[in-house]
Amino acid sequence: MNAIRHPAVAGSFYPADRNALEQQVASFLSEAGNAPPSPALPKAIIGPHAGYVYSGPVAARAYARLAAARGKISRVVLMGPSHYMGFRGMAVDTAEAWAMPGGIVPLDTEAITRLQGLPLVGTLDAAYQREHALEVHVPFLQQVLGHFRLVPVVTGEAPAEAVAAVFEALWGGPETLFVISTDLSHYLDYTACRRQDQSTAEAIERFDGDALGPAEACGRVATRGLLLAARQRGMAIERLDLRNSGDTAGPRDRVVGYGAWALYEGAPEDPERAAVEQIGPALLDLARRSIAFGLDTGQPANVITDATLPPVLAAPGAAFVTLRRRGALRGCIGSAVASRPLVVDVVQHAFNAAFCDFRFPRLEWLELAGLSLSVSVLTPPVPINDEAAVAQELVRR
Repeated sequence: MNAIRHPAVAGSFYPADRNALEQQVASFLSEAGNAPPSPALPKAIIGPHAGYVYSGPVAARAYARLAAARGKISRVVLMGPSHYMGFRGMAVDTAEAWAMPGGIVPLDTEAITRLQGLPLVGTLDAAYQREHALEVHVPFLQQVLGHFRLVPVVTGEAPAEAVAAVFEALWGGPETLFVISTDLSHYLDYTACRRQDQSTAEAIERFDGDALGPAEACGRVATRGLLLAARQRGMAIERLDLRNSGDTAGPRDRVVGYGAWALYEGAPEDPERAAVEQIGPALLDLARRSIAFGLDTGQPANVITDATLPPVLAAPGAAFVTLRRRGALRGCIGSAVASRPLVVDVVQHAFNAAFCDFRFPRLEWLELAGLSLSVSVLTPPVPINDEAAVAQELVRR
């Protein structure tokens, strides 16, 4: 048994100097932190394992989702492919700790011993000697989590069911995080890589592990196992990034694809969405009263916005009000961007849908009997960073 495993790729894939390494990881995380914060901690993340200059910005998008995890996650099950030797099954490490530039990371030897009782799980020290797929994730984990115990697993060839059994054995509670290490396509030209990686991303997001072969993801074995476990548990998945080395630091004639995802136990809770859903009946009542006022007076109602309003109604909001009569559209007006209090937006658009939609005559009292209405509150718009990919998707649909 080797008591301590020393880095195989420090100084090549990432800086060997502790200060330089921590500064580089912090820079990646700071850039990734511009994304909207997640309302819940992920149970699992998927990220790439190339040299930091190439894949670091993409990996950071996954680790940024763990900004609030310090002190909460104490065990990390880290699984990725073997690049230097072929074998069947999964190999755990016999070391007691990993010595990284950022400090010693202890292994969870009790959990590792437990895994060895599962089918296709054994020890193979040679699988760890040169392997980078797991190692490059550890500095990110050290930066965001601080102290934790590591359960490394290098995969050879193994069925998804056997891999999923590893996750199930160590599922635990919020103290346990699963990290899957994988790159996507290898050495295609830039355009072909984007096309293939988009297809791979869609397969991952519909939990279709069978669609992942060697050309789609080098870490397909671990990814398939996680997707199977996630599908069985009804998890939600969030795409965080999809780029390639041509987008980060390399040429575009032969590129490697990278993606980042977060998986949650159930759909991540969104406090703003929950607040809007809570006042859903109130929004419908406001819309109905606005239409009734319009039928009585021919004018939209005046809305008083004061401190008595619930915060979600007083805050800027964008809504669409849709009217249907006996199932057929009878009017629809709304805003795409929030520019006034949500209560004002709903009341005004209810009036406009009933009386100002040029496609239909003004609503009459006799139509109320068969009238139904709905209110849709829009989330804030986000910029489109990849117009070509969006255009391609629109054409395909």
